Amino acid sequence: MTNPAKAVFLSYASQDLEAAQRLCSALRAHRIDVWFDQSELRGGDVWDRKIRREIQDCALFIPVISANTASRHEGYFRLEWDLADQRTHMLARNRAFIVPVCLDTTPDAGADVPESFQRVQWTRLPGGETPPEFIRRIEQLLSGEGHPQRQQPGGLRGWPRGYAHRAYGSRLRSLPRRPPPIS
Repeated sequence: MTNPAKAVFLSYASQDLEAAQRLCSALRAHRIDVWFDQSELRGGDVWDRKIRREIQDCALFIPVISANTASRHEGYFRLEWDLADQRTHMLARNRAFIVPVCLDTTPDAGADVPESFQRVQWTRLPGGETPPEFIRRIEQLLSGEGHPQRQQPGGLRGWPRGYAHRAYGSRLRSLPRRPPPIS
């Protein structure tokens, strides 16, 4: 990975390795820097420290969600998810950071994921198959063009009309409003 500040961090359960590799390969094929533990960790690395640093420095965090993650109540991916969730508390609310990807029909409502994952729209990529529209969306987010508030009803800017509905379900969610300041 050449520039962590422009990189995507891919977090997944070990049972989803093949799908995560497909997603990683698709992103890298479009010259998107991806931090993927299978190719980034080297012998002798202090892996816990390196992973924490990469989550702190990455531009986007993609948690890969599936029936496998739902069935595992313990795993290192859960620590990665919590570290990313903690980082969202330091970011402006209009800054895209968490981009959840779901590999199957795992429902987003009631899923055992950090709260920040529930505030943003999930992308469904069955088996890790990655359509060009998803790649374009990641490129937009990395370039600063695709802020959450800029989403338009009925579709996402630059995406074919109806794609968001098919990919994301019947509704697009917006970020919750901040409460008024306490005097």
